[in-house]
Amino acid sequence: MRTRGGILVANIIAGLALGYSVANIGFGDFGELNRMFTFQDLRMLLAFAGAVAIIIVVFAVLRVRRVPGRIHAGVIPGSVLFGTGWAISGGCPSIPIVQVASGYLPALITIGGVVVGIRLCRWANTKYFHLDSGSCGQ
Repeated sequence: MRTRGGILVANIIAGLALGYSVANIGFGDFGELNRMFTFQDLRMLLAFAGAVAIIIVVFAVLRVRRVPGRIHAGVIPGSVLFGTGWAISGGCPSIPIVQVASGYLPALITIGGVVVGIRLCRWANTKYFHLDSGSCGQ
């Protein structure tokens, strides 16, 4: 039987393993990310492409089908903001946590930016956009 505590422990162990792996292969390094975004070093980009290829094969084997639907109104501006923030800060929301755990304290600014961004999204959604409740990490 799955308990909340057991699932939490499993998630913590998986997160620590992922963080350890990401830190040791250099994907938590701003310079590495910068080289990927400027196409100076394609190692990380190829790693992401390999991960996508693997999941495509897994989905095909498991016969996972997604019915194409209407694109959510927040997808395009959200993805542009996400990519811009990633390129500027050197990390998606999980990488700064790895950076802080590795002793790179300036990543705390990125984590603060993520928190402020989520709060701004919730505020703007309530006041202006009125998107569905799945938006803004709610």
